[in-house]
Amino acid sequence: MSDETHYRILRLLEAQPDLSQRQLAKELGVSLGKTNYCIQALLKKGWIKADNFKNSHNKIAYVYLLTPEGIERKARIAVQFLKRKTAEFESIKREIEQLREEVAELQARENLSGTEE
Repeated sequence: MSDETHYRILRLLEAQPDLSQRQLAKELGVSLGKTNYCIQALLKKGWIKADNFKNSHNKIAYVYLLTPEGIERKARIAVQFLKRKTAEFESIKREIEQLREEVAELQARENLSGTEE
């Protein structure tokens, strides 16, 4: 499981601790099986804990709470994620600028060759 997946799950559960695994899977765009695997891994790491409660349909449900370690790990992952995404953003900005320059050069050449005819 990637740090990005960890981060997305931790962020979602922090905001909505009563999400079911089915709802979480839908939010993440992954299978229920993968979601269950990820939740079990986070429980094993001690980053979240699960508490039982009875929901309005009189069924047992869980609320997933971030532990202090989970909150700390989420913050660390967020910093790493932000650094990586910022670097990607800067790289894309440079690439866009290069493409704009190339397009401007091509347009200038086309305008020059069009006036000579």
